Amino acid sequence: MDELDIFRKQIDDIDNEILKLLNKRMKSVEAIGKAKQTSGTSIYRPEREKEILDRLKTLNDGMLNSNAIDAIYLEVFAVSRNLEMPEKIVFLGPEGSYTHQVAESRFGAMGNYIALNSVEAVFNVLQNKEAKYGVVPIENNTEGAVGITLDCLGKFESLIVAEIYMDIHHSFATNCENLKDIKKIYSHPQGYNQCRKFLEEHMLMDVEFIPTKSTAASAKLAASEPNCASICSHIAAKLYNVPILFEKIEDNLANKTRFLILSDFKNKAGLQNKTSILAKTQNRPGGLVKFLQSFENEKVNITKIESRPVKKSGFEAVFYLDFEGHIDDENVQKVLKANEGINEIKWLGSYVKAGE
Repeated sequence: MDELDIFRKQIDDIDNEILKLLNKRMKSVEAIGKAKQTSGTSIYRPEREKEILDRLKTLNDGMLNSNAIDAIYLEVFAVSRNLEMPEKIVFLGPEGSYTHQVAESRFGAMGNYIALNSVEAVFNVLQNKEAKYGVVPIENNTEGAVGITLDCLGKFESLIVAEIYMDIHHSFATNCENLKDIKKIYSHPQGYNQCRKFLEEHMLMDVEFIPTKSTAASAKLAASEPNCASICSHIAAKLYNVPILFEKIEDNLANKTRFLILSDFKNKAGLQNKTSILAKTQNRPGGLVKFLQSFENEKVNITKIESRPVKKSGFEAVFYLDFEGHIDDENVQKVLKANEGINEIKWLGSYVKAGE
């Protein structure tokens, strides 16, 4: 047996042991699932998953970095949840969209995914109890807030149970081996415009650009036609089996989007929490100032405030706020108490703060 065979034998033995341990873990997961079904507890527990990940990263003294631990264990968590109780996940489609990529990053390759054609459709399906979880975008660090998501949070009763920040990377996918062979480039106009520097540098600005409804649709077209390319997400290229020639081609490599996971349950408090609300303040001089002052009085840190028009009543506005803390925290409860009978507040959810 040569040296390579010895190392392969070691890996095989380790894999055999990992498989035994994973099956042992799933036995415990199965028992927990039965207990949760009896008590009515949610299967998805973001704060518990973060607790496990943080503990493992603290214990880690090997070659795996934090991202690798996240990637491995988030998939283990997803498989575990599917074993406990398979659930439907709806997301803003189409398949291969960045929202799909985010959903799969949390609910795994085995998830039962349903693509929907609008943010409001996601909220509708959740409201009708036709799915357990929904995934929608809420803001981008270059484009700003997604207004329809903010409006739907006010209109529907779904709660925010988790947030995910995702780097938005556009890939250049094509079946062509040589760029000179490309006759058409398919892309959503926004994706195309965000990659103009790459296109200029590779002398592709003169290639015919054909706009599509989504970057996923562009990958599908590039897969079926010769001499074409697509500017799309990594998951779309993978879904339609189009080879990726360049991985990250966007002008702004810091392009990030924040996504929400929606459901119908209240999270328990974790170590680092965030709460979201909608507030309609008194329409009088100093009304908004006094409302914000109530947060300062209780040392509650507001991390985001966004105004949205109240479409049923002239030019009045409702304010979307994110702030640090859980709805059950004493200081947060004092803020809510101080605004009772003065300002209208709708709680949208408390959840573990994600890394940006």
